[in-house]
Amino acid sequence: MSYQLSCVVCVPRAIWVQPNTNHSSSKSDRAQRIEYLTKIPRSVNLESLQNGYLFPEISMRESDYAQRNPHARLIRLGIGDTTQPIPDIITSAMAEQALALSTAQGYKGYGPEQGNRELRRAIAETLYQDMQVKENEIFVSDGAQCDISRVQMLLDASLSIALQDPTFPGYADSSVIVGRAGRLNAGNGKYKKIVYMECVAENNFFPNLSRTPRTDLIFFCSPNNPTGSAASRQQLEQLVEFAKANGSIIIYDSAYAAYISDESPKSIFEIPGAKEVAIEISSFSKFAGFTGVRLGWTVVPEELLYANGYPVIRDYDRIVCTCFNGASNIVQAGGLACLSPQGFQALKRTMGYYMENAKILVETFESMGLKVYGGKNGPYVWVHFPGLSSWQVFNQFLEKAAIVTVPGIGFGPAGEGYIRVSAFSHRESILEASRRFTKLI
Repeated sequence: MSYQLSCVVCVPRAIWVQPNTNHSSSKSDRAQRIEYLTKIPRSVNLESLQNGYLFPEISMRESDYAQRNPHARLIRLGIGDTTQPIPDIITSAMAEQALALSTAQGYKGYGPEQGNRELRRAIAETLYQDMQVKENEIFVSDGAQCDISRVQMLLDASLSIALQDPTFPGYADSSVIVGRAGRLNAGNGKYKKIVYMECVAENNFFPNLSRTPRTDLIFFCSPNNPTGSAASRQQLEQLVEFAKANGSIIIYDSAYAAYISDESPKSIFEIPGAKEVAIEISSFSKFAGFTGVRLGWTVVPEELLYANGYPVIRDYDRIVCTCFNGASNIVQAGGLACLSPQGFQALKRTMGYYMENAKILVETFESMGLKVYGGKNGPYVWVHFPGLSSWQVFNQFLEKAAIVTVPGIGFGPAGEGYIRVSAFSHRESILEASRRFTKLI
């Protein structure tokens, strides 16, 4: 089936706040003299960031549309925020922990910065069975995105990095902030010092490692955000072998691993030798609906050593103890309930709901003759619109169908021409969105 979208040039906007601006005054008055400046220069690293972080940019465009169309029923399939209620076996555990704080026997103050021992043990035993991951190698946190920044702080700013392209923008942006990425090339949208490992349909969304130059650090996400593709065991074996041959460290993001439905590994530590070359970051956000509750963890194996033989885990422990006072005891009680047999079964039903949403979206786009990826091992659908820019398609979906998606270019240059559609939504919204997509395309 053919499809047409009218082309509208959309350029990501940046917000510039000018001091002492009076929006009701004349143009000359608006250019008021700034009366005082500190002597502190702006960080050159922050100056190097691309204008506007992807998701705030989308929110800004969404807000602008809503103001212009106050009666439109927006369907939000953009930012991957969960929508289904957290099972009551989990919220009850958090409520019980909160109420206990009102009693002398149940009150608790600071907990261990690394996380409560019971939860660390449950993560090791439930999610890392037969992988020899020890509870003391697990650091409980307030979410994967925060841990990405802590890992960036852990590792020297001079180290070189490689990223999947496309991939979650937080890896690149946090690399820029710590001074590891170099200047942005506006022509191709790439940072000078970052190696972009192209992961596209033509190579089954896995980089050609034989053509990838050596870097010190390799950020890798599986299932990948945004493509929804999960790396196979053979592919991860290649990645670990590549890291070992080059003396590199893999920073492996497994935030969507619970959604894997085939034989793809759910952890890098399923691969022999990975504990010598990898750090794994994960989260309760997407599989347990903890996006607003905030709970995650990072695994730093004892076997992972610097070039001088010093254990990386000791430095990470110091980073955590210096920068973090530990995740909320209340939230950790909820995490423990998530990993109970009853809690985990309840969460599987919720994940099944989202994956059924993904199936509906995949079938909708395929019925239009579009190339569709993802939606099988992750709750994202990656749709190709050849000949159109990602922001053009995003804008058409927003303006003509009142549907918020995410432009693929926001995940890296290789994402141009694609749109990411999230399955995190209510079923009635997914069905209505499918009708609108069908009518528009």
